[in-house]
Parts: sequence; structure tokens; C-alpha cells
Amino acid sequence: MKENKDLPINLTVTILSFSLLTVMAGAAVAPALKVIQDYFYDTPQSLVQMIISIPALFIFLTNMVFPRLCELFRAKELMLAGLIIYVVGGCAAGLFDNIWIVLFFRAIVGAGVGIIMPMSTGLLSYYYPKDKQDKLMGYSSAMNQMGGVIATLVSGLLAEISWRASFLVYLMGLLCTVLCLLFLPNEKISSQNNRKEKGAFKKCYPFVIAMFLLMFTFFVYPSSFAMETAREGIISMKYISIIMAGMDLITFLGGLAFAGVKRYIGIRTKYIAPLLFLMGYLALLLLGGWPGAIIGSSFIGFANGLGIPLIMSAAGQSAGRAAATTVMPLISMALYLAQFTTPMILSANHAPYLIASCSSALLLVWSYLLKLPPVSKDTETAETKINH
Repeated sequence: MKENKDLPINLTVTILSFSLLTVMAGAAVAPALKVIQDYFYDTPQSLVQMIISIPALFIFLTNMVFPRLCELFRAKELMLAGLIIYVVGGCAAGLFDNIWIVLFFRAIVGAGVGIIMPMSTGLLSYYYPKDKQDKLMGYSSAMNQMGGVIATLVSGLLAEISWRASFLVYLMGLLCTVLCLLFLPNEKISSQNNRKEKGAFKKCYPFVIAMFLLMFTFFVYPSSFAMETAREGIISMKYISIIMAGMDLITFLGGLAFAGVKRYIGIRTKYIAPLLFLMGYLALLLLGGWPGAIIGSSFIGFANGLGIPLIMSAAGQSAGRAAATTVMPLISMALYLAQFTTPMILSANHAPYLIASCSSALLLVWSYLLKLPPVSKDTETAETKINH
């Protein structure tokens, strides 16, 4: 199928729906973790915490072989396989009393997301022209966050019934499965036409590194905010959860706002996320209490909402229609590797906000070196004509 500005709306909705399942897939059952720990009371806490972290490792591993999978299977076949693995692996984890079997099915979930994630963003680059990709990547980022909010809320409610019931949150994937069956074309996205992009990997490595830095910087927040704020003793736990939910909402709004922000600011948009991250973590570090929590969470949420679609859209436009099988798997690998390694790095240090401030500064420097593709003529401003 050739790029077409008038692709059917049901295809757009279908591709965007996949983003509901991806970024927070591993942490979807986080609200039930205490209940699960109580059930497996004789199991080391670190092993129970792997219920959250192990999907990220297997997403990373699956992404390594994703280009080969695209050569063997057509788009609909591959996406359906990923969705079925996601639903079955996600729900089956609640059926067993052995922690090792639970972790096995958590790894299966990771394999499913390892297929869904690069497809969800790569298909936008494959089907849509560059002048539409900024807006669609922003919507995709917003859907990522909305999926995380919905999954976290539903999982928390189900955990009140049983720790086993919390894994039913992965039934969300059934809606995407139906849409995939009905509307996703079954064509080969890895073809001779795509292979002509021989330099795609080389020129997109800067975006891969940028994604790792951005996701590491962001993931310090969900890994540390609740514990650090509770340690201060100023804000009670019930308000901490509300503040974190508000951060998720601001991230969602940041994704929706991305295309408009880039249209008015141009390539300078690449500096906004690092600066907001830096101001957010400095607020948490220096202000503390209610002012630090609210200001810091707001800045960090909006930074994440802008930063992810910026990197995704820039990488997708650089790689062209080959993005689904070249740069997007690498971007996904970087994103989930950061999620997997952040808690381990923080466990060796007792100053998470200071670490995040340093990584924000590093991301700012890296953003200066990041070469963005030219902005489309429809939205180009005087600032975007500067040769970076």
C-alpha cells in the first residue's frame, strides 16, 4: 500500500489502539504488587518485584529479532500473534500458585509487547506521510499514557477482589485484536522497497540513545516518588497517589499538545523536554513538600508527554517507510532497557532526584547534538530553517 493522505479512519484508530497496550504493560499490575507479596509471603521480595520488571527484559530480547519476524510474516499475522501472546500470557499469570510459573507468563507478556510496540509506531511511519506523523505520534504517546492510566485503575480495582483477578486487566488486548482482524491490511512491511534504506540504522542511533536517556530520566519518578515523598512525612499516601495520577494526565495532555508545540517552536522543541525534566527534579529536590511535589510532577509529566513523540516522529521520518523494521525496534529496545535498568541503578544510590537531574542535563546536551529532519513546508517557520 502506498502512502496516502486519505487513508480510512478505521485504520488510524486501529493502529493507535495498539498504543494503549505498550509502554506501561509491565507495570499494569503494579497496584496489586502488595497483595501478591502477601500471598507469596515466603518468597523474596526481589523475586516478586520481578513481576513488574521481567516483561521489559523480554520486550528487549524480542525486539532484537523483530526485523527477522517482519521478513517471515505479514503485518496482520504478526500483530495478531503479538496480541494473542499479550492476552494469554497476561491473564494466565493469575492462574498459578508457583512464582516461577507466574514469572514465566510475565516473560510471555514481554514477548507479546516486543511485537506490538515497534508495530504500533512503525505502522504510522509506513502508512502515513511525514506531514501527518508529528500529530499521529503525539496521539500515540497520549494513548500510551491513557492505556497506563486505565490499566492501573482497573488493576487496582480488581486487586480488591483478588490478586489473581488483577491480571485480567490484559483482556484490554481483546478490543485491539478485533480491530486488527477487521481493519489492518495483511501486507509485508519488510520488502525490497524498505531495504533500500541502508543507512537507516546508522543515522537513527542518536534517537535510540536519546530514548534511553529520556526514559531513564522519566522512570526515576515512578520508581522513587512515592517512597521519597512518604519519607518526608508531609503528604499522606492517598494524596501521593492522586498527585501521581495527575502526572499521568499531564503526560497525556503533553502528547496531545506535541504537534502544536512543534508547529510553533520548530526544532527548538527538542530542548523543552530536557529542560522541563531538569526543572521538575530540581523542584522535587530543593522545594519538597506540596510545592515541590505538584510543580515537579507537572513538569516531569509534560516533559515525558512531549519527549516520547518527538523522538518517535523524528526517528520515523529519518528512516522513512523502513522505520517499522529498522529504527522502531531499536527505539523500543532502548525504552524498555531503561525501564528495566533504572530500578537497579537507583537501588545502589540514595539520591534519585539528584541522579535524575544529572541525566536531565545529559539529555539536554545530547538534544543539542540531535539532528532533526526538516520540518514539513506546511508548518515550517523561520526558526526551523536554521541548519542544525
